[in-house]
Amino acid sequence: MSMAQQAEPAVTTPPAPGPKQTDGRTRERSVALRVLARPEVGVFLGAVAVFVFFLIAAPTLRDGGSMATVLYQSSTIGIMALPVALLMIGGEFDLSAGVAVVTSALTAGMLSYQLTMNVWMGVVVALVASLAVGAFNGWVLVKTGLPSFLVTLATFLVLQGVNLAVTKLVTGNVATDDISDMDGFDQAKAVFASSFDVGGVEVKITVVWWLVFAALATWVLLRTKYGNWIFAVGGSQESARAVGVPVTFTKITLFMLVGFGAWFVGMHQLFSFNTVQSGEGVGQELIYIAAAVIGGCLLTGGYGSAIGPVFGAFMFGMVNQGIVFAGWNPDWFKAFLGVMLLGAVLINLYVRRAATRR
Repeated sequence: MSMAQQAEPAVTTPPAPGPKQTDGRTRERSVALRVLARPEVGVFLGAVAVFVFFLIAAPTLRDGGSMATVLYQSSTIGIMALPVALLMIGGEFDLSAGVAVVTSALTAGMLSYQLTMNVWMGVVVALVASLAVGAFNGWVLVKTGLPSFLVTLATFLVLQGVNLAVTKLVTGNVATDDISDMDGFDQAKAVFASSFDVGGVEVKITVVWWLVFAALATWVLLRTKYGNWIFAVGGSQESARAVGVPVTFTKITLFMLVGFGAWFVGMHQLFSFNTVQSGEGVGQELIYIAAAVIGGCLLTGGYGSAIGPVFGAFMFGMVNQGIVFAGWNPDWFKAFLGVMLLGAVLINLYVRRAATRR
């Protein structure tokens, strides 16, 4: 056979392109599933349901003044629920948050009255004391490795006893003296406990602070390196430390943020009522934690948002005032909270599983 008669090389035709093959690891989730994966979606749906329910059961809630009251109740819970939620995302929680609010108010009130100084001095000292309590909780936690449950339970008991004993020792009573006639009171009240008019409805300044703090916390979580650190230490502390996350700094500052929240709410209580009862605050820490859990934060850490606790606090305020406006027995309030907490956790669990199911 001659060279010219040798066969031409075969030309292979590539197969026609077919549909792109993907597996479960590379399949892109739909927009709906990505939305459902957000931790605040479940509580938003629950808040809408509770809102509609009480609008029907308690028609007086449709009045602007009644809704302003609901928002006020929600804000006093929500301001504290925000730092508590950040701490929970970081893998810890604080049982002393409720009595710490009262400690800050007592410190500012007694210091200002007993030393006859401008109330702003008491406010500043109370801030330092609240931050110090938070820093102490965080420092003991990271240095000893004890669970935050034990550390903050001990702080809870100490503050509860100190609040009552020191108040009785200094004032001879279980409450602080009235500071409404002292220098700086009106200016401090304008910052922490004033009201303003919106369309003929009186709205408390705490509602504005609540929304401002929520926006700031959301920005920190989603747009800053510190927010990444919070999620990292909550997900796996050892892994976070291995990649250079300052675990000690993050944990301590998260507890200090709770201290800041306790100080702010404490100042609101002091300048709203001019005096503070030393035995208050017990049990409030569970309300703050429950608002964060209802808002989608996991007790195990590493998951949650700042928007979720806003809706969680709103649900608490709605139930609290809705029962009153509906004319029901207020003794049912805690039962409603328990049912709402369990329902919200189950809804969040179902939504999260549905969103991540392949």
